[in-house]
Amino acid sequence: MFSPDQENISTASTKVPVKYGELIVLGYNGSLPNGDRGRRKSRFALCKRPKANGVKPSTVHVACTPQAAKAISNKDQHSISYTLSRAQTVVVEYTHDSNTDMFQIGRSTESPIDFVVTDTVPGSQSNADTQTVQSTISRFACRIMCQRSPPYNARIYAAGFDSSKNIFLGEKAAKWKTSDGQMDGLTTNGVLVMHPRHGFTEDSKPGVWREISVCGNVFTLRETRSAQQRGKMVENETQELVDGSLIDLCGATLLWRTAEGLSRTPTVKHLEALRQEINAARPQCPVGFNTLAFPSMRRKEVVDEKQPWVYLHCGHVHGYHNWGNREEREGRDRECPMCRARGPYVPLWLGCEAGFYLDAGPPTHAFSPCGHVCSEKTVGYWSQIPFPHGTHTFHAACPFCAQQLSGEQGYIRLIFQGPVD
Repeated sequence: MFSPDQENISTASTKVPVKYGELIVLGYNGSLPNGDRGRRKSRFALCKRPKANGVKPSTVHVACTPQAAKAISNKDQHSISYTLSRAQTVVVEYTHDSNTDMFQIGRSTESPIDFVVTDTVPGSQSNADTQTVQSTISRFACRIMCQRSPPYNARIYAAGFDSSKNIFLGEKAAKWKTSDGQMDGLTTNGVLVMHPRHGFTEDSKPGVWREISVCGNVFTLRETRSAQQRGKMVENETQELVDGSLIDLCGATLLWRTAEGLSRTPTVKHLEALRQEINAARPQCPVGFNTLAFPSMRRKEVVDEKQPWVYLHCGHVHGYHNWGNREEREGRDRECPMCRARGPYVPLWLGCEAGFYLDAGPPTHAFSPCGHVCSEKTVGYWSQIPFPHGTHTFHAACPFCAQQLSGEQGYIRLIFQGPVD
């Protein structure tokens, strides 16, 4: 569909590192509200490191006193400590793995974290909207291990190593001994993963949410997010990420796109061409007869005077008008002049994050109630995904702003009026 060199990196080149894939935070339309900075951004590329930094389990110290556990943890080596009681801790030492690269994700801004993620506030337009939230994202939430050789498989594990190269699972954390005598456990709020069926394509269907353990095993969900009792182990599923896998960190959800998958995805240039194409058709307001136009992608938060607005109940697209509103000024229920259907009346915004698109179809549909516009296949897919919300509920949301979807389908087909002349 697109030439692979549009946004993908040539793996044959020795100058440019191999790209394993990208993580894209749901709820942001191309960048963070106040711009992407350093390790805090809406999109993070995982590339082959100059030198491998992966780790793998080695020595297990079983009957440790807290003092002995501390001594092992203080060694300049990665380790995971499982506190069973005040008197006993199991410490698993990790050794260097020259075949993998490790990337860590979490809320902490300490140096071991490669990608700093903060809580996504649905529909927020600025960082001021996000500051008051008590975060539920772990400081060292998860780690991803990528194979340094083809096919560059990426595997996810709950919890990340801190500045002392340690992971501590305290007395209250869910933990257990596995059938082969190893230790495993879950983090407080858990790391949930959903792999789509049929990849991230026009035929994609949502998969089932699972929880990933500290050692990368797959489990059914706990009764509530931070319950002590783990779910059942799912033997035939893996923690290996596929194109379109979703990772929920309890406060933010990330989309994993492989380098190969991104090479087949529309680019920002392509979305810009679609915007210009729809504007070139000179859609008109059927009442005011003024020409409507989607604003440039750089101005994606400021309502423009030519901006298209839509009646969410019927899909008729108009220019903004401030009449016929009994008690309707707040953008709540208004009556469509074309068909008399009553419902919310909102501005339309183009979805600018290309990584969320399933195909390169024209922007004919909009999510409800936020008004983000993209292709029919894209709205159809995202509207079917139940995202974890709070401790035990799920709801569908717009990937561009994270607002909960409303209405029967969660989206509408747009009805544009062409120019009269």
